[in-house]
This record gives sequence, C-alpha cells and structure tokens, in this order.
Amino acid sequence: MPRAAPGEGYERIAQVGEGTYGQVFKARAEKSGALVALKKIRMEAEKDGFPVTAMREIKLLQGLRHENVVRLWEMMVSKNSVYMVFEYMEHDLNGVLAHPSITFTPAHLKSLSAQLFSGLAYLHRRSVLHRDLKGSNILLSNAGVLKLADFGLARMYAKRRKGDYTNRVVTLWYKPLELLFGATQYGPEVDMWGAGCIFLELFTRRPAFQGNDEIHQVAVIYDVLGPLVPADEWPDAEKLPWYDLVRPAAASDGLAAQTAEERFKLAFEKSMPPAALAVAFALLRFDPARRASAAEALQMPYFTTERPRAQRPAGLLASVEGEWHEFESRRAARKARP
Repeated sequence: MPRAAPGEGYERIAQVGEGTYGQVFKARAEKSGALVALKKIRMEAEKDGFPVTAMREIKLLQGLRHENVVRLWEMMVSKNSVYMVFEYMEHDLNGVLAHPSITFTPAHLKSLSAQLFSGLAYLHRRSVLHRDLKGSNILLSNAGVLKLADFGLARMYAKRRKGDYTNRVVTLWYKPLELLFGATQYGPEVDMWGAGCIFLELFTRRPAFQGNDEIHQVAVIYDVLGPLVPADEWPDAEKLPWYDLVRPAAASDGLAAQTAEERFKLAFEKSMPPAALAVAFALLRFDPARRASAAEALQMPYFTTERPRAQRPAGLLASVEGEWHEFESRRAARKARP
C-alpha cells in the first residue's frame, strides 16, 4: 500500500471511531491515493492551548517503531483543527470478534496473541506503559497484522525506581486488582493483566470480567479466580489504600476451597487448550510481581513447542465484506434493533 507524502492533503471518506479524544476518520491522500486514519484532537475544552494528553501521545508515538505498534506519520492542521495522521488499519479486535462470520483457527489465535505480546514486549523495553488495552485499541489489517493503538493514556515509566502514577487509567473490564485497590506505584504488570483479559477474549469472544463499577469488578474477578487470600498469594495487597473499601465479602460457595488455578481451569478449559490456559493464568495472577511479562509469555510452550504453528489470518480478514471497527459494529447493532 502506498504511503502518503508528508504535507499531502487528504479527503475524508468515513468516520470509523469516536471517543473522549475526538473522532477518527478514514481518509485518502489526494496525490498518492494512500489510505490513512485521521485522529481529530478535541480542542473545545482546552483553555490553555494544546491538550497535554495529546502532546504526550504524539511525543511517545514519534519515538516508537515496531511492526505491532501503529505508526504515526505526521501532524496536520486544517481549518483550525489538529489531526494526527496514522497508517490505516481495516479492522479493530472488537469489530472482528463481533462479526458472526469471522472464525479464527487455532493457528490464527496463536498469531494474533503472539503479535499482541510482541508489541507489548517492545513497549515495555522502551519503558512505555500503554494503560488502556482493550479490543477497540487493537487494530487488525486485512493482511492479518495486529497493531497496538490509542496511546492517549500511555506514559513513560521509571524502571529502576518506583514512580507515582494515577490509578485512573485502564478501562474497567481490563483493570487489574492493584489499580482497583488504589495503587499508584505500578509498572508494566498493569498492561499484562489487560493482555491476559484480551488473550481470553480471543478464545471466548466475550470479555472475561464484566463489572458494573469498581466494587462489582472485584467481585466478578473473584467469581472466576476465587477470593484473594493475601497471606497466601499477595501479602502487600492489604496495604493498598482502597483494599478494605472495594473487596467483596469472602466467598461462601462450594468452590471456595479450590485454588485459583483450579477455578480458572474449570471456567475456561472448554474454550482453549491446556497450553493456552497456562499462558492466560500466568498473565492473570493477583500479585503483580508474580504476573508473567510479555517476553516471558512468548517463551511459554504454547508459543514455542505447541502445535499448530502461528499463522496470520490474512485470507480470512481480506475476504470479509466491509471493514469492521467497534464503531461500525455498534452502528450496525443499533440499526438491527426493532
């Protein structure tokens, strides 16, 4: 696919996304014909100039070069609006998983998850926390390439000392226990919990932990993994500021005596092979210090020795009619309602 020349004009084709940051449009370069994504930066609420979050996102993306991280081509100003110009990707994960005729093979699932972890391993080597992993921020091309996108909540982190960061990050369903308990000192482990949730979602085609608020989110996690026993699994949890505020009452069901791993297997063994289960469980440990990193996940047997070998879903995605992002999926669902 051709790349647009720097400073080239663009013709908007359709809106493909919308959020707190603004709108995202599919567009075509006027001279080269290259397709791009234009992310319009919301400026209405800014009284003090350019949004700080957008500045941080631009600065981070300008220094990132990896096959599994979306590429920022340039910035553009048009009619008093500021746009970030990205490479164009035909789908996002939420849109694809909501599509009834797209069924990934085991080889496809392995490729997509390996690409997800490869992109995260790169970010974490570069001291970048994404802090907003979810299906709509994971883009897919018709060639079967996966890229991490939307770095609006991302930031650099200090590897050799504990930084103090906001815990008002990560969408609720993908938020790890340390953030739900109010932690402000954290590292790439917060991304790995989200990656574990997405890894499960690839197999089950639905979010694993669907809470309504922070307290309910903890309860939903406990329903699957069993209640946290700090003395056994994560002694430092009780020191976190919101631990007593959001933790649900101790479980009283018949599964309470089972280990987290046993409960996890019971919940997901019908959806994924044992080697994939091992990866998911390693990513969804309560204690962040015991959670697998992206690089460690890629070294587990599921990726290194387990058959089948990874295969990108190029033919499958290229054969789908239309382009599928969460934005289009929601619009189609609204139209289908009686």
